[in-house]
Amino acid sequence: MVTRDGFSIRAGGEPDEADVRTIREQLPTAPADVASVLGNRELFGRLALDALLPAMRSAVEDLAPDLVVREPTEYASAVVASQRSLPVAQIAISLANAEWASIDTAAPAVERHNPSIAAALRSTPYFSRFPSALDPSPFPATLRYHVPVPRGAPLLPSSWWPDTYGPLVYATLGTVTGHLASAPQLFRVVVEALSSVRARVLLTVGRTFDASVLGGLPPNVHCESWIDQDLVLPHADLVVCHGGSGTVYGALDHGVPLVVMPSFADQFANGHLIEKSGLGRCIESESARGSTSRSMVTSSDVPRISGAILEILNDRAFRTRVTEIADQKRSTPSTLDIVSDFERIAFPAS
Repeated sequence: MVTRDGFSIRAGGEPDEADVRTIREQLPTAPADVASVLGNRELFGRLALDALLPAMRSAVEDLAPDLVVREPTEYASAVVASQRSLPVAQIAISLANAEWASIDTAAPAVERHNPSIAAALRSTPYFSRFPSALDPSPFPATLRYHVPVPRGAPLLPSSWWPDTYGPLVYATLGTVTGHLASAPQLFRVVVEALSSVRARVLLTVGRTFDASVLGGLPPNVHCESWIDQDLVLPHADLVVCHGGSGTVYGALDHGVPLVVMPSFADQFANGHLIEKSGLGRCIESESARGSTSRSMVTSSDVPRISGAILEILNDRAFRTRVTEIADQKRSTPSTLDIVSDFERIAFPAS
């Protein structure tokens, strides 16, 4: 994707897949505090940082950048920038309070390289796509922006639903879920919940998941491994997802309500925000109620998921509310506008 747009790219190292898998399989069921340590500290703050650090040092040495732009869970660039007193800007990938808290969680691992880096990360300029009405930020230098929505997306092929009409539901569980051992169960729950809904359903499962294990799909469900969501969301009436930030950002950009079934990471916080703000519904597993551990939705949760889908498709109030948020987002500076802000406000991490 980067080279297609005419840019060059350097690929850094990554942790061993066996180590990543050990952590990844625990994230959906571990208690929230344990999952945070596993993801933020052990995976991002230790394994990923150590794997990427040599390539990051080499890149900075060769390129001598004037500015480092990073996302909050990628710590190698922050370490190198702090060692070389380079200006830094960070681009949010989640809710501000969640990312603020994750700094403390990751600090014991990241501060092996710089004992004062946690304070530097908190003072680094923070650019967020969530409007302030949804996501008040503890970062003192917070700027809001939006990604312009592409116009004129082509219609999806009618041959995908030759005998089905009605609203379009986009169902996706992101790019990580397909790696999980529980992925087949999760996708079957989604399919079952949507099979009785009078709607056209586009289900994407990711490039690592073999959709044939799901068997025959209902006639209203068409499955693709991956599709650019900007091609789908202009036509969608509802998004059914796990609450990953990329999907939530996209749905809000296009003014599409959501049904969220959180599984791990920031998905629970995102789902609760969607429910509380009237932008959709958040359905958590009934089996996790009253427990400190978490679990993913199962077939016993299908009636509640189907009910939430029907509620949103039949109540325009959800669409009206999401449209209001989309308008608020569009009132912020665009992606191109904020580039000029980087040098103006970014300052060295130390």
